[in-house]
Amino acid sequence: MENKNQNDLEIDNLPNRLTIFRVVLIPIIIGSLFLIGQDFEFLQNQESNLGWLAAWLFTLASITDFFDGYIARRKNIVTVFGSFIDPIADKFLTVSSLIMLMSLGRIPSLIVIILVLREMYMTSLRLLATNEGLTIPVNSLGKWKTAIQMVGIPMLMCNEVWWLFNFPLIGIILIYIASILSLWSAGTYSLGVIRSLKLNRQKKRALKKEKGISNESQPNSNNN
Repeated sequence: MENKNQNDLEIDNLPNRLTIFRVVLIPIIIGSLFLIGQDFEFLQNQESNLGWLAAWLFTLASITDFFDGYIARRKNIVTVFGSFIDPIADKFLTVSSLIMLMSLGRIPSLIVIILVLREMYMTSLRLLATNEGLTIPVNSLGKWKTAIQMVGIPMLMCNEVWWLFNFPLIGIILIYIASILSLWSAGTYSLGVIRSLKLNRQKKRALKKEKGISNESQPNSNNN
């Protein structure tokens, strides 16, 4: 296998470079969206360009998110820095973009609350599973939710009708679908964690009971 002896404290590798690049893009995307809502004279008639800039950079960031994970799995590159910064970069990118789109009036606040709280909830749930030594695979609903959200957000950033595509309408429909899938996948994941926790507890109790019986069956060394 490749990178079998890799140092898990390494930072300078291709997946981490892509993740860092994604982090660098975040303030540019947010800055572009912020400027759309400002009444600066030098930005007159630039709202469209700023929206398209944010949309294309968000798309580029989403592509790097796919490739850094793909390369890390393909080449078996697992580092402490990558495990920490990759999910943080994803959350920063999506959450900050959703909040900025809400401030521009392009996404209802309730939908943003659902999506943001879901991310917080899932992070806490995964932490609980990790602390219990459980590995719960990401379900397909969560993957679909992420993919749909990543398509809908840039459409709302550019917020224009392009050829036959009504991006504002398509984008908001996709975000509504993503919010429904986010609740559905969170519920499914929660049930999976609960089942795994119960099974884990049963195994521990059975092991403890078996150990207790084994100890009782051993002869007492003091009774000679």
